[in-house]
Amino acid sequence: MELIRCAWGDSAPEYVAYHDEEWGTPLHGDDALFERLCLEAFQSGLSWITILRKRAAFRAAFAGFAVDAVADFTEEDQARLMADAGIVRNRAKIAAVVRNARSAQDLPEGLSALLWSFAPTAPRPRPATLADVPATSPESVAMAKELKRRGFVFVGPTTAYALMQATGMVDDHVATCFRART
Repeated sequence: MELIRCAWGDSAPEYVAYHDEEWGTPLHGDDALFERLCLEAFQSGLSWITILRKRAAFRAAFAGFAVDAVADFTEEDQARLMADAGIVRNRAKIAAVVRNARSAQDLPEGLSALLWSFAPTAPRPRPATLADVPATSPESVAMAKELKRRGFVFVGPTTAYALMQATGMVDDHVATCFRART
């Protein structure tokens, strides 16, 4: 029997694996969430498939997205990244990753605790179709505002909501999807 997925989850082999194994699964840990935050920022203006296909190169280029390692990146490291054809070479986004790592180091509660503090606790209606999936939420607006207040960049409400979806803070699998939680 073939599994029924969210419509986007069947459009490419990379999407099938990402949808089935990762998207919407609760994820914790500062480095793991830092990676997702960075990748969502890199995705801005691009297709997510582009980021998925370059994910291994991103991990190699950004020291596995270890917050402390990225926070130590120098101007020379940023120049190296601009020359790396394996990643998206956007000077502002590369600089944002380094700045955000430094901002993450300054969070007394840690990045994971801060981000998860914005996860909605009240039940939400399950989207029936992709058209019912929002681009932002009151929680993502609040998350983006707080991250910006704490020195983060490239973290608007849409990016924050995509992060919330990707890391299981919200479950936007459509009602017919086999991954939809009750």
